[in-house]
Amino acid sequence: MTATLFSSATVFENDLAGPWQSALGPKLAHQRITALTRRYVTVEHLGDRLTDLPHQFQTPQPRRWNLVNWADISSEQVSGIALDTFCAILLGTINTEAPIRGYTQASRQYLEHFYPQMAEFVGGTVDAAGQVIRLGLWEREEKRHTPVLTMLYHRLAGAVPQPVPHRARPYARSSNPRADLYRHGLHRIATEYGAACLYLWMMAYTTGPLQAALGELLIDEINHMTKFWGFGRWAYPNTGLGMIAGTLTHAMVKKWRQPNLQGSLIHTLRRMTAELAWERWSLSHRLTFLYTFDQVMRVLWTWDRSLTRPYLEELFGQQANHG
Repeated sequence: MTATLFSSATVFENDLAGPWQSALGPKLAHQRITALTRRYVTVEHLGDRLTDLPHQFQTPQPRRWNLVNWADISSEQVSGIALDTFCAILLGTINTEAPIRGYTQASRQYLEHFYPQMAEFVGGTVDAAGQVIRLGLWEREEKRHTPVLTMLYHRLAGAVPQPVPHRARPYARSSNPRADLYRHGLHRIATEYGAACLYLWMMAYTTGPLQAALGELLIDEINHMTKFWGFGRWAYPNTGLGMIAGTLTHAMVKKWRQPNLQGSLIHTLRRMTAELAWERWSLSHRLTFLYTFDQVMRVLWTWDRSLTRPYLEELFGQQANHG
């Protein structure tokens, strides 16, 4: 499959990233990534999404999506990347998003002893047998993603995808459950951050209704990333970006010689690059993807400095002494 390119006269007035060209090179891709970051990832927006979390504890309501013109999605709305590569990336996202129930229940188990409200937000309510009887808001919002990605794949590839969902990492408790929660929280933030960057990057290479559909996924991922990040900063008040980076680095170095160890960040990185057909990406695509990570992280770094202890305690209350 190869993408059919627009003529120079073709314009989508509702393009969310700015100018669109049939030959979308690295320079324009960078400009579009920058524009999308400024549109979706701002300090003000991140602050708004975090202040929304206490309200969602009380009256959880899924975010309403904007209308998307699904019927008009076509391969002509992809440029700057081969269509078969783009579809391979879509299939990888389907494999990654599909086991949402496994993700939510692992997170619920890590959280429920320390923070029952947050546990319910992500994993809902379960009965005595551990069966989910009411979905958490995170699952309700995230479970929309796989059907949307499946529809996008079908529209672009002209075939029904054949996903092979990977197995979600189960809850595994050690003798230090609070440290377990910390490591799990870092992993959850990292995956939400990676998903947000991926959808933003994909939007830079798309336009029209296809881009709009990806935008709904992006908004969800930014929302969830922000809530996990901010709540984590409250739950672990002595943890800043520097400590987070140090902990992630330590975990990567410690497990470098065991890259296939379940839970290793290196294992996760290798699995995700395989899922997203990284070997098909050109050097230009890899560099623009890294640029996306950089642009989003710069905003997160600035926003993180606003997460003072008084501000977080105003949102979530006094932090209990969990040791």
